[in-house]
Amino acid sequence: MKAPRSVRQEIDALREALAYHNYRYHVLDDPDVADGDYDVLFDRLSALEDQYPELVSADSPTQRVGAQPKAEFGSVEHESPMLSLDKCTTLDEVVAWDERCRSRLGRVAPLDYSCEPKIDGVAVSLHYARGELALAATRGDGTTGEDITANVRTIAAIPLRLRGDDVPERLEARGEIYLPIAGFHAFNDAARARGDKLLVNPRNGAAGSLRQLDPKITATRPLTLFCYSIGAVQRGPALATQTAVMGALKRWGLRVNPLRATVAGAAACYDYAMKLLDLRAQLAYQIDGVVIKVDALNLQQQLGTITRKPRWAMAYKYPAEEATTQLLGVEFQVGRTGAITPVARLEPVFVGGVTVSNATLHNLTEVQRLGLMIGDTVLVHRAGDVIPQVVKVITARRPADARAVDFPSRCPACGSELFHPDGEAVVRCSGGLACPAQRKEAIRHFASRAALDIEGLGDKLADQLVESQCIDTIADLFSLDAATLTELDRMGEKSATKLVNAITASKSTTLARFIYGLGIRDVGEATALNLAQHFGDFTALRDASVEALLEVDDVGPVVADRVQQFFAEPHNQTVIDALLAAGVHWPAPARATGAPLKGQTWVLTGTLEQMTRDEAKARLIALGAKVASSVSAKSTQVVAGPGAGSKLDRAIELDIPVLDESAFLRRLKSLE
Repeated sequence: MKAPRSVRQEIDALREALAYHNYRYHVLDDPDVADGDYDVLFDRLSALEDQYPELVSADSPTQRVGAQPKAEFGSVEHESPMLSLDKCTTLDEVVAWDERCRSRLGRVAPLDYSCEPKIDGVAVSLHYARGELALAATRGDGTTGEDITANVRTIAAIPLRLRGDDVPERLEARGEIYLPIAGFHAFNDAARARGDKLLVNPRNGAAGSLRQLDPKITATRPLTLFCYSIGAVQRGPALATQTAVMGALKRWGLRVNPLRATVAGAAACYDYAMKLLDLRAQLAYQIDGVVIKVDALNLQQQLGTITRKPRWAMAYKYPAEEATTQLLGVEFQVGRTGAITPVARLEPVFVGGVTVSNATLHNLTEVQRLGLMIGDTVLVHRAGDVIPQVVKVITARRPADARAVDFPSRCPACGSELFHPDGEAVVRCSGGLACPAQRKEAIRHFASRAALDIEGLGDKLADQLVESQCIDTIADLFSLDAATLTELDRMGEKSATKLVNAITASKSTTLARFIYGLGIRDVGEATALNLAQHFGDFTALRDASVEALLEVDDVGPVVADRVQQFFAEPHNQTVIDALLAAGVHWPAPARATGAPLKGQTWVLTGTLEQMTRDEAKARLIALGAKVASSVSAKSTQVVAGPGAGSKLDRAIELDIPVLDESAFLRRLKSLE
């Protein structure tokens, strides 16, 4: 049956609407329709195409998946080589490269440079004919790549048809396909639960996803891309600069990195690289440096290339976040909840900007999954302030004398039996507070900055207090006197008096800090604050049933059970009573009327002078806001104090409203 004209018109309208919403979501990061509404449009289009299959077109949003698995990938010869870049790691090298560029061009004045993050993904070439995606290829050796068109068509962020009135008749867009960090972790969590092989890192995940012979498998991976240049082009608009190229790519519906900037001179390039390095750990994707290009395209042509590398571009490389080294041994640490954590002792290696000699192995299950043996060569990953971790064993380099990792059957701190709770990956000590390691960790946690914030009570002193039997529980801290403390190593009378005063001062706290300081499993700062705000009174929280606890925001069945069990435990009741008898107290929490900031996301940056960041965060959460660690297009407001850096720059770039501390305090006062 031939489709009526009205159906054809509706299909065209649906495709146009879906393409528009994909553009808003993937390119602008600013969707203006709910996911459910998008699904309604998509489902309607799918139904019509099922009813009238002759109207299905290759560029329809429904055709992301459907190609048959391939036996192998075909080869694609690039019309112009996909070049690699020279690399540098210091300001002096950036300055020297800038001087070479200006010397070759006969220029004295500073050059304009286009700078952008160097995405750690897979370079690809996307060919569009009359606006429709016709071919996608990997970089390969720079001259010849592999045809991955069927797989690329499954990636929602890559338009099947370009937008705009000035789309070239033929366009080759080049970019980097990558796997976002959140998607990488989600994939590995699911694979770990199934007992499947894990991805080593996001770049490995992206490369493996693109080389699947079955596109349906690629479609399950949350791949996306950023475009960074144009290759071959026919009958397109005149573009004079790299900046103009990036604007055109975005206008045509291709994603470009919003952190890209155009700067003048070598020093500004280096400043850009340093600001981005500060932001690196907060990004949703992995980067390994910055790409710097001469902005003017005619100057790029004048500079030319040499040995398949352009003279007009340079990659400023950051310290590697992964490195290989040898596993020297495995030790086992006991946490405050009794969790036994294996720790790898490594041949020291420079990774992520620091020298690493220890790395976490998480738990027994992870050691078994890795197939780890003492003496192995291992791949270590460290990003930002994240604790280094062993992510892979290089079994091909395993020595003949490698030996198995022996997991203890008893607690290494107290000798108590270990047990493996149902449904958990960790092994725990059964010793409770009879275990000195758990007592030490409980004291450290109670005294930490986010809890009672006892200045001067650090790890070494907590160890001494337990080992010298000065205290058995956290409540005993408040019975310490200067005379007792001066008997400890390296503790003079002045230091002892100062610590006693700090302990006394810590008695005045907040309910949220007190709850957090108790060390209830899975109760972090945010959950402690939610509990304090919900119940308002500690006695009410202490007596709360599981059903009552489940009414608290972000408290699920597991956390509710753990909170209820913690307060039902007689030993914990004794310790809490002793803390209250010692004078630990807090004001009644200020209870906001309603939640005027509900649904809003705020970011704090810089130094606040009239309150701590923790206090500001607590007051925002009490008003219903979410407090995020990084600025994005979804941020509602940024509070910037003195010393605000990259987050403030990002807010200005995204046109996010910014308040100084005075305006912030006035806003809080008007809402509370």
